[in-house]
Amino acid sequence: MPLVEIEFTVSPDPIPARVARLIADAQQRVEKFSDQHAASVPAFVPSDFEQVYRALVSLESAHLAAGRRFIEWGSGIGVITCLAEGLGFDAVGIEIESQLVEMAEALADEHGIDVQFARGSFVPRGAEPRLEMPDDVAWLATIGPDGYEELQLEPDEFDVVFAYPWPGEEQVIFDLFADSAAVGALLLTYHGQEGLRLQRKVR
Repeated sequence: MPLVEIEFTVSPDPIPARVARLIADAQQRVEKFSDQHAASVPAFVPSDFEQVYRALVSLESAHLAAGRRFIEWGSGIGVITCLAEGLGFDAVGIEIESQLVEMAEALADEHGIDVQFARGSFVPRGAEPRLEMPDDVAWLATIGPDGYEELQLEPDEFDVVFAYPWPGEEQVIFDLFADSAAVGALLLTYHGQEGLRLQRKVR
């Protein structure tokens, strides 16, 4: 099923103080982690938290999502998931790296944010034969726990999916979303200096 591009303008509104505190705390944790553990988790590259937050604000204010369920594919230390929860989404994340899941849970707990993070793969079981999956990309690993099983949710139960694909892996994420998401669901992706894209799955 095809994806259609949705034009949107990133919100220019000031960042609320509680959000600024969360982002500042997260950035300090990322810097500390990168200094100490970058070699052990080379696939961890955080997105621009403030820019993604502003995009979620725009998405929310325009009522573009069909429902409230949000998932972050490759949730890292969980910042985007926490930001989505703060905007009223029922937000969860899936992350393959145990260290990052522990960091995400600690960040959410210390900021009083009620979200769930599953340790495992966000690639649904059985999707691999239908997609051209790279063999050597850690964050797309399919060996390990099924993240959806831990969440007790199916891939097509989410209204908004967020992901930060590495350069050259964008089409894999688009294909995975087209293959597994519900019709009407939104895919928000961050692309570094190229900014953000928003796409909807249609019939």
